[in-house]
Amino acid sequence: MTPTRRIVLFAGLLMATTAATAWAQAPQSNIRGSIVGLEGHTLTVATREGSTVKMILPDGFKPGALKRLSMSEIKPNSFVASVATPQADGTLQASYVQVFPEALRGAGEGHYDWDLGPGTTMTNATVTSIVSATAGRKLTMVYKGTPIDIVVPETTPIITGIPAELSDLKPGAKVFARGTKNADGSYNAVRVTVGKDGIDPPQ
Repeated sequence: MTPTRRIVLFAGLLMATTAATAWAQAPQSNIRGSIVGLEGHTLTVATREGSTVKMILPDGFKPGALKRLSMSEIKPNSFVASVATPQADGTLQASYVQVFPEALRGAGEGHYDWDLGPGTTMTNATVTSIVSATAGRKLTMVYKGTPIDIVVPETTPIITGIPAELSDLKPGAKVFARGTKNADGSYNAVRVTVGKDGIDPPQ
């Protein structure tokens, strides 16, 4: 599996679509919005902030997409990514959880600030236990030896990354992309996760 292929599967996203080496690169930017068009290797995106950016796709680039899973598919020892928001009682509540394939175990492991709202965080970690909670399920996870609890409401989307094609990069489709910025303001795409079959990357 090539580094680009591994990046795509993090989807994502997600999530993704990313190998651990990609997370270590700097600087990289998150880009969320809708596709304006794809011409050759140049993907134009209207961002959620209101600007328009161009992303340069490398030769052989493959985007990713998402599919839904059920909560039952998260098990002890699953490696997952969770975006969560702190609650008044100090708990972290997940807004979505992405399950990684085994080949991406350890990708981006850690606990980071994220860009899906005030105080949001991204945690990439191994699930050690799943127990019932007042508002759904509580995942106990461990990253780099540090435990963390995240509450997952029953309505929280559970997703995983799947491969997509350049033909899925259609005008109007929602995207989450990650890239490195060039001097001319364009970005070299590291990954692109596109909305497909009614499942959009978080905006």
